[in-house]
Amino acid sequence: MATLNGKPVSSDELLSLALVNIGHFTTMRVEDGRVRGLPLHMERLTKDCKAVWGAELDTERVRDFVRQALEGQTQPCVVRVTIYDPKVDMGHLANVGEPQVLVTVRGAGAMPPAPLRARSMPYERDLPEVKHVGLFGALHTRRSAQLAGFDDALFIGRDGLVSEGSTWNVGFVEKNGTVVWPQAPVLPGVTMALLQLRAEHRIATVTLEQAKGMAAAFATNTSIGVRAVAAIDDTELATEHAVLDRLRETYLSVPGERL
Repeated sequence: MATLNGKPVSSDELLSLALVNIGHFTTMRVEDGRVRGLPLHMERLTKDCKAVWGAELDTERVRDFVRQALEGQTQPCVVRVTIYDPKVDMGHLANVGEPQVLVTVRGAGAMPPAPLRARSMPYERDLPEVKHVGLFGALHTRRSAQLAGFDDALFIGRDGLVSEGSTWNVGFVEKNGTVVWPQAPVLPGVTMALLQLRAEHRIATVTLEQAKGMAAAFATNTSIGVRAVAAIDDTELATEHAVLDRLRETYLSVPGERL
């Protein structure tokens, strides 16, 4: 299911997104017409639209297009809102028109999914504060990790510090039960933000060695909620932990807001 400004999108209208690949997006899990952290998703789209396009975004219009796309869809589902310009010209990127709203819908999996095994890999995201569509590098690391027998990649910066996963934020549980989020340039996830607002935590630099010495680790994003990390490289981590249970309960207790 894909619509552009509320109407079925054509293949021609998708060409610029496929070939030029400039734009930004947010992804939301919708349950009973509600989204956890909906204002944060809209704030992200507004902020990123200014950063990428230098344009204002009408979020009420965006929400209307999402509601239209959800008509007749089975929920829970995952909605992705991508802001891009179908007429963008790779050679004249300063001459962009008004960015448009692409809405796609897919089924949502069970939450949380099974624990994941992560392979540490050197990678730093371009413009990490923007949730942009330039995913080649991140997905290439994921593929490389999977080819090596893991589920996904955990990014390590040039400074040797842990930052995030390919499409998820990462958090850790210290042996005293304290939740730690890495202090590093990362994409500020909505799920992470909701947990930081509601659960005690600290933000600190985390080396790979420190990460492997934690009591537990977890991944977060809107599609998976709070997902345990079973291993980093060849180091096994606990997937059953009271703090992980508490974080899941905290996240699931966040009331969704109606679109």
